[in-house]
Amino acid sequence: MEILQNLEPLLRTFWYIAIPVSLFFIIQTVMTFVGGGDMGDISVDMDADAGFGDSLGDLFSLRSLVNFLIGFSWGGIALYTSIANKTLLIVLCVLIGIAFVILFYIILRQLLRLSHDGSFKMDEALNKTAEVYLTIPANRNGKGKVLVSVGGSVRELDAMTEDVDSLHNTASVKVVKIENNNILIVEKI
Repeated sequence: MEILQNLEPLLRTFWYIAIPVSLFFIIQTVMTFVGGGDMGDISVDMDADAGFGDSLGDLFSLRSLVNFLIGFSWGGIALYTSIANKTLLIVLCVLIGIAFVILFYIILRQLLRLSHDGSFKMDEALNKTAEVYLTIPANRNGKGKVLVSVGGSVRELDAMTEDVDSLHNTASVKVVKIENNNILIVEKI
């Protein structure tokens, strides 16, 4: 830190902001990707609770403050010798800081869109067309099996029918109800 004592006050201020904020950012990033979870009340996970939700108010978080300070301080360090007018330099650094917040916000929103809940929900089979795999007895006299495509994958599920005729192998059926959240009620198409 003795090296910084010989610098002009504004440049020294940029360095005093840049060093700790950059270290914090590196630690925060490493903790995010290795699954460190939360650091006390500082959220470092990359879900909707991490300060990147759908509202503009979510832009104001610790992560956004860190991003702003990184852009502000490193922009000031990089442009200090190029811009003689210190007021213009500070205004430009504020704009760079805001640009960093927006850039990181956009990047994390795109990353969050990549996440997908691949878990199967029985409700998604409702009103879908299926193919009988094992014969389904008529009048709810027993269970059979159907193959139904849900969420890009084919599932083999238990099914019953209220039809007066049994539904045989390879017959096309439509799922009309879900009973007890585990049995499909189907009818012939």
